[in-house]
Amino acid sequence: MSATCEKCQQPLAPDATDLICTGCGVRYHYQPVCPDCHQPLEQLRSCGATDYFCNHGHGLVSKHRLTYRIVPA
Repeated sequence: MSATCEKCQQPLAPDATDLICTGCGVRYHYQPVCPDCHQPLEQLRSCGATDYFCNHGHGLVSKHRLTYRIVPA
């Protein structure tokens, strides 16, 4: 199943770091969400490492447990 644009229903094509609609050109990006509560995660960057934190009571989330949502950029 491929992702489609929410405005024109055309397929999304991968770009350098995002997705772009092949029909209307709207850009989308991947948003990391908590696998437990499905809320957006805060991205913490320090000393070259990237960690993800859930502000809704689930604390630090491992990169291996992340799920992503496609949202307009």
